[in-house]
Amino acid sequence: MRPDAIPWEPPATPRGAPEPPAQIRRILRLFRPYRGRLALVGLLVGASSLVSVAQPFLLREILDVAIPDQRTGLLGLLALGLVATAVMTSVFGVLQTFLSTTVGQRVMHNLRTEVYAKLQRMPLAFFTRTRTGEVQSRIANDIGGMQATVTSTATSLVSNLTGVVASVVAMLALDWRLTVASLLLLPFFVWISRRVGRERKQITTQRQKQMASMSAIVTESLSVSGIVLGRTMGRAESLTRGFSDESERLLDLEVRSHMAGRWRMATIGIVMGAIPPLLYLTAGLLVHFGGPGLSIGTLVAFVGLQQGLLRPTVSLLSTGVEMQTSLALFQRIFEYLDLRVDITEPERPVRLPSVRGEVRFENVDFGYGQQDPGGTLHGIDLAVPAGTTLAVVGPTGSGKSTLSHLVPRLYDVTGGRVTLDGVDVRDLDFDTLSRAVGVVSQETYLFHSSIADNLRFAKPDATDAQLRAAARAAQIHDAIESLPDGYDTLVGERGHRFSGGEKQRLALARTILRDPPVLILDEATSALDTRTERAVQQAVDALSRGRTTLTIAHRLSTIRDADQIVVLNGGHIAERGTHDELMARDGQYAALVRRDAHTADAPAS
Repeated sequence: MRPDAIPWEPPATPRGAPEPPAQIRRILRLFRPYRGRLALVGLLVGASSLVSVAQPFLLREILDVAIPDQRTGLLGLLALGLVATAVMTSVFGVLQTFLSTTVGQRVMHNLRTEVYAKLQRMPLAFFTRTRTGEVQSRIANDIGGMQATVTSTATSLVSNLTGVVASVVAMLALDWRLTVASLLLLPFFVWISRRVGRERKQITTQRQKQMASMSAIVTESLSVSGIVLGRTMGRAESLTRGFSDESERLLDLEVRSHMAGRWRMATIGIVMGAIPPLLYLTAGLLVHFGGPGLSIGTLVAFVGLQQGLLRPTVSLLSTGVEMQTSLALFQRIFEYLDLRVDITEPERPVRLPSVRGEVRFENVDFGYGQQDPGGTLHGIDLAVPAGTTLAVVGPTGSGKSTLSHLVPRLYDVTGGRVTLDGVDVRDLDFDTLSRAVGVVSQETYLFHSSIADNLRFAKPDATDAQLRAAARAAQIHDAIESLPDGYDTLVGERGHRFSGGEKQRLALARTILRDPPVLILDEATSALDTRTERAVQQAVDALSRGRTTLTIAHRLSTIRDADQIVVLNGGHIAERGTHDELMARDGQYAALVRRDAHTADAPAS
């Protein structure tokens, strides 16, 4: 089984997922570093709510005292007080928005960074089983979808809660009977909002999955390789139709998301809007039946408070709905943060100041999990002295690449151990291991950046002279210099502006710049034509000189001079020795050499 067949099942909806209260506590912990600023936001919100509640009382004094008694001085002061409350409310609102937005964006930044850092530590199995678009969607769409929640929900919650409490207290101070009449329907409103919240949470989960699916389609089909494949296969229209179908499904979910519970919430608004006429009717009936009358100012102030209660109450209920919706987004992010990292540094890692490069495989077993219970490598014992060359050959699926992946700890052994200079690689710190082992694979990856930036990925502080020296060693310097922009030339998406041989030599130059004492060449020239292979092989030979080199060979002509050659078959070592020794034995290696020679001599069709 190859690494790309590793079973990986990211826990999209893990059994025993945390209940909402536990999730909410976890979300609140994200804001803990900013509790000082949030306390200031709370003070501003509380002050703003109290100031706004003062307006109806000022209005009552204007209507009941200042105007009837023609007290112009008092009228001016009260009018000035109304203006002052409006100014203070606006200023407090701007300040609290700035603080809450800053805190919210900082929390989103921390989440994005934490998710990215976690993904950097995940094993290869995760990425071979997870579409790139899905990963991008979690970072971009899911965290982006939280923006309103983390930047304004907390402020809105405190503001509206404070406003509701302050309004209710003020209403009770004016008239407790009208207050009771105003609040009778509140439990019904809460029940409606909870139902709407649950409905939207379910739709949001489906919507985010659909957005991830669309993101994966875009990433795969609109890459350079995807465009080339689609056009050469005549599938452009089919891909467009498929994207249209996915977009249609997203359209339906978006509409359902925006309309979920809209009629129920509208009903709340209608009922709340009908309460003021009922208050006027109640006041009239109280007077009609001989009850204590209400002054015009008190009634107007009460209706003003009730209307002021309407906005924060509806907003508070809507905030509750949004919070339930956002739980679906947080759950998707927490799923990634909770993924198990299998390959970690030990508590007290070993750091080697210098590495000679001796590599040993001591009774190594390795398997890819339950779907491959027989394992892939069995009882591998190999010693590669520092500065020597080991070539590994064998049929497809024999475990060649798997063996090479164990040295840089792309995977960990399931039995035995792999050592570097006598130290188990699992005991080494990651920095020592990455400096010690360089890998050049068949599939060269280049970033969409300049040639210089791609080379400096191996050594960020490399000088221009060092870049040129590495490029000369890889026999790519002259080709770079012939370009109009030289080392500042953009390589394009995945390096598609360059030929396969040029990309391979750029990868070799990058590894030369890294200067690792141990070099792994995983079929580095197998995808090249014979002429290009010769040029690249010269660069490989120069790079290998003086280093411990493990070569996974496809064309056996490139490994004749290896210090030792190992033939793998079915995860076992079938043969080992030098080229001459194995040819004299006339076993599996000799058969592979004859087949390789026959393939090379065969006429092109």
